[in-house]
Amino acid sequence: MTIQTRRERERAERERLIVTAARELAEAEGWDAVTTRRLAAEIEYSQPVLYSHFKGKDAIMAAVAVQGCEVLAAELRTARTAAGGVRGPLAAVGEAYTAFARRRPALYDAMFTHMVDLPFATPEAPAPLHEAFGELLAAVRPIAAEGDDPGLLTETYWAALHGLVTLMRSGRLPQEAHERRLALLIGHFVPPDAD
Repeated sequence: MTIQTRRERERAERERLIVTAARELAEAEGWDAVTTRRLAAEIEYSQPVLYSHFKGKDAIMAAVAVQGCEVLAAELRTARTAAGGVRGPLAAVGEAYTAFARRRPALYDAMFTHMVDLPFATPEAPAPLHEAFGELLAAVRPIAAEGDDPGLLTETYWAALHGLVTLMRSGRLPQEAHERRLALLIGHFVPPDAD
């Protein structure tokens, strides 16, 4: 192994360590607790080392968001491919998406609530963002009617899921009716007898 290869590997490992520490700290105490000073102490590196990898907290949060999209894409893919029929994958993806958001609120916030410097819905978006959206699209595409734009239909479905998550998390919608709301949403996209 060359010195250059070793340095690149060590640099990538430090970046993973920083991103993991930021995510774990945010999940334990919220994003307000994530500061470069606190992260430097957590990972036992100096602040200049952090700044040699990331411009600041926003860049770290963007890296966390990309990592979160990788996890979300995998969970959505597992749910979608395990379900059968036309309605099944759409319902499974909706359940997996909302469960992810409830289970990982700080990660979800980095991905979809906080302002991060990531290009969404563009060719320049990082691959994990495309993959997560692609899993939603794969569940929605089979229900698109002739002439519908599957991408716009997917964006609408995603927006509805995000709205449900956001309103429940803020206490504006009661948690106990979540399954019924999700069933209503799925029912408006695909009638129950479509399978």
